[in-house]
Parts: sequence; structure tokens; C-alpha cells
Amino acid sequence: MKFLLAVVLSLTVSLSASAQWYNISFKKHVRYPAIALPQDHSIKKIPATYISRAKVKIPKFNFQQSDYNIELAESAIMKVAQHNMRFRIYDIASYNFSDLAKLYIKQNRFSEAKWFLLQSSIISRQQNNNQLTIADLMDLAIVKANMGDPLQAQQDLAEALQLSNANGLLANVAGIQKELKFVQQYKPTITKAEWRYASDAMVTSDKKNN
Repeated sequence: MKFLLAVVLSLTVSLSASAQWYNISFKKHVRYPAIALPQDHSIKKIPATYISRAKVKIPKFNFQQSDYNIELAESAIMKVAQHNMRFRIYDIASYNFSDLAKLYIKQNRFSEAKWFLLQSSIISRQQNNNQLTIADLMDLAIVKANMGDPLQAQQDLAEALQLSNANGLLANVAGIQKELKFVQQYKPTITKAEWRYASDAMVTSDKKNN
């Protein structure tokens, strides 16, 4: 009985499959053309622009150093100067003294600036460093002019001019002559009461007014 049922079931499946086979169409299917991709030509409508390459000069702006920054620089240079003097590196120490003097000039500490410039000048003369000697003399002239001694300032500039001509350092001549004219017409705007010393170098003008 089971065998008979299996035969009947197989016949029904085969008949249904054959019926589906006859329903298949062998005609060629119509192949439609591929859909064209959209194209965007909007960028062609944008007018051409040209970037100008004109050079723009940015004006220089010099930031004024604060007393705190000058004090830090003074401490650092002083340590280097002490090291160089201790180990007798005099040629570098003379530059350290000159740098210290320039810091003191910015703070109107003219007496200290004058002392360090004199020390730098003494060493530079011993080392035959004429370029540094001339630079020290020019700075000394500015210091002495601010201290109300234009005659000595002119003497320092005259010596600097003589050294420049004697040693062929003609590049310094124009600067010395310009500074000489400036010193001859210069009138100090800073009074002696406004000079600053090591003890009150960090005192601000507000504290002085109080």
C-alpha cells in the first residue's frame, strides 16, 4: 500500500513539472537601452575668475617689552656673563655686558648702562674688537646725551668715527654721522628724577605716582 502511494505521488509531481516546462517561452526578450547617467554642466556656466598675485606689505609692529620680560632677560644674560668672566672667556663676556647695557637703556637705567658699556669697551679694546668698541661708543653717546652731557657724547662719537676710518669699517661712518647730528640737536626729555636704578627697576609709574 505504501509503495502504491509513493508511485502515485511521484507521478503527480512529474506531471506538474512537465506542465510548467511547456509554459516556458523561448522567444527573445526585448532588451531596453541602459538609462543614461545624468550630467551636470552647471560649472561651465560659472565665469572664469583670476586670482590676483599682488604682493601686500604687512606693516611691522614692534611690541614693547614689559619690565618683567626685561628682568628675565637681564637675569639670563647676567648668569652667562658671570660664567664667562669666571672662566675668562672675555671676548664673549664683553658682548654680554653690551647686551645688558641695552636692556638698561630701555628702562632708563642710564648709570648702570654706562658702567656696563665702559666694561665692555675696556675688554673689546684689549681684544682688538674694533667693531664692538665702535658699537659701545655709539651706545655710550646715547646714554651720555640722555644724562645731559652732550659734549662727552660727541667725543665718543668722534672717537668711533676715527676708529671706523682707521680700520676700514666704512659701513659704520654713515650711522655715526647721523647719530652725531642727532646728539648735537638732542635735548633730553627725561629728567634726572625719572632715572631708574637697580633698586627700583621694577617700580611702575603708577606706584611712583601713588
